[in-house]
Amino acid sequence: MDIQRYLLIAAAAVLSFMLLTEWNVFKDQRVAATQDTSPRIANSFSSPAASPQEQPTGIANRSDIDDTAANSDDVPTILPALDPQTNTPLASSEPKNIIVIKNDVLEFVVDLRGGDIIETSLTKYPERIEDPDTPLVLLERSSERTYIMQSGLVGPDGIDTNGRAIYDASKNRYDATSGSKTIVLSARDTPPGVAVEKHFTVAPNTYTIEISYHIVNNGTEIWQSIPFAQLKRDSSPAPSADTSGFGMQPFLGAATTTPENRYEKFTFADIADDPWKTQQTGGWIAMLQHYFTAALVPDAEATHTYSTRRTRDGFNIAGFTSEPLRIAPGQTGSWNTQFYAGPKDQYTLAELAPHLELVVDYGWLWWIGKPLFWLLTQIQSVVINWGVAIILLTLLIKTAFFKLSAASYRSMAKMRKAQPKMVAIKEQHANDKQKQSQAMMELYKKEKINPMGGCLPILVQMPVFIALYWVLMESVELRQAPFALWIKDLAVMDPYFVLPLMMGASMFFMQKLNPPPPDPMQAKLMQWLPVVFTFFFLWFPAGLVLYWVVNNLLSMAQQYYITRQIERDMS
Repeated sequence: MDIQRYLLIAAAAVLSFMLLTEWNVFKDQRVAATQDTSPRIANSFSSPAASPQEQPTGIANRSDIDDTAANSDDVPTILPALDPQTNTPLASSEPKNIIVIKNDVLEFVVDLRGGDIIETSLTKYPERIEDPDTPLVLLERSSERTYIMQSGLVGPDGIDTNGRAIYDASKNRYDATSGSKTIVLSARDTPPGVAVEKHFTVAPNTYTIEISYHIVNNGTEIWQSIPFAQLKRDSSPAPSADTSGFGMQPFLGAATTTPENRYEKFTFADIADDPWKTQQTGGWIAMLQHYFTAALVPDAEATHTYSTRRTRDGFNIAGFTSEPLRIAPGQTGSWNTQFYAGPKDQYTLAELAPHLELVVDYGWLWWIGKPLFWLLTQIQSVVINWGVAIILLTLLIKTAFFKLSAASYRSMAKMRKAQPKMVAIKEQHANDKQKQSQAMMELYKKEKINPMGGCLPILVQMPVFIALYWVLMESVELRQAPFALWIKDLAVMDPYFVLPLMMGASMFFMQKLNPPPPDPMQAKLMQWLPVVFTFFFLWFPAGLVLYWVVNNLLSMAQQYYITRQIERDMS
């Protein structure tokens, strides 16, 4: 049996299966790329009164909190309100309905009904490379999509128990680009003697917002409430998702951390089929999409009940309730949480909460992916261009595997020289497979050929390739990063398929440097591999295909040199 050839075929089959799996998993998630022409911000005061069932319900006793309350009548209005006098749409900037808060990297919109964040724009990240002045919108409430962050106070005295609280603000726009700013919203219709304020604290150059409640109880009775915060999202694909038809789309859904599992994910199907709930100290919960995340990080010293659930009107909820607030007459109390809405920057996320950086998901090969990403960023910090950094990283990886590759190429060169003898053995013992195998093993021993030597480099480098696949796909740093000439974005496929065709051609010529398989069926299969791989690589990120092309070219050069050297030595 030709062990080498079978192992090579097995390695190729594994990679092909991986590629086919990615294709099948993600192809059903694609949608046609459309631009939202409807108003993003609805006039919230025109919506019907909110149902308390959307928020976690409960009373002062934590054991009585109904975190699984499903269904919500509080569906965001997707059309602007009508002026009662003229029956024409009101402008989305009408005062007192929403406020807009911005710093130098983030602009977000707060609905004064509930004090919810209903839109976030990442001003440093263009939505499309062709339109650099239009920022990417992460959260939004529009006719196209619902994805918002809600927070409030429920329970016996909670201002959000019987419909969402309504707040007043001193003005409509706030700017925190020059320094930290706290925006104070005052709640209407509070119990007698009780004043409730909702604060949004924003600093320059950060995607993190601190949300807090401040309660003053000048009444005659104990004031009791349960704080909550949650992310509410429909199941629509992310606007930043690949719409090429066969493109790759990373995980879309919720994620959290638990004492048992530092990183746990929930697809929207998981949320619908199996609502989840746990209680722990500290922690976080997030909604994930390609390159970006929205995350809630409550007090690390307090106990919180985290949950996911699907409402009857089809929204996915991922959030938490905190320990009940009990404020005696004449006393004050407060509660706060941090909300992050921005890129998956693993260094920033690691500082925000333990294990939050794991939303940059490198899969089960994270132990290879993390060092590769670190090395890639170090190289890029010197050469600036991410494409050049990928080329240099490939060179370093190739250097690390040089001796192993050299041994493989020497084995294949020797096998190529012994090819006539191998064919003769097969013809001589065509009807006796046992004698054929024995004669082959004697030939390998005599010629000092390692039948497994040719496949070892492929098998060893395969985990590196898969890990780099996830690094290039998950790293927001490579989003819209140009390389050269026609490659304007290394994170998407080559628009002209030049790199995939180069990859296929290099793979074809590499085969010509190797001895052909004695078995005709194996030979035909190997001939088709470059075609099959080229097909799959057509929709791979250009950065990943660039790595593979450079790796093939370096391998060809190394193999050609070693083969010629051995042929001279054996002549």
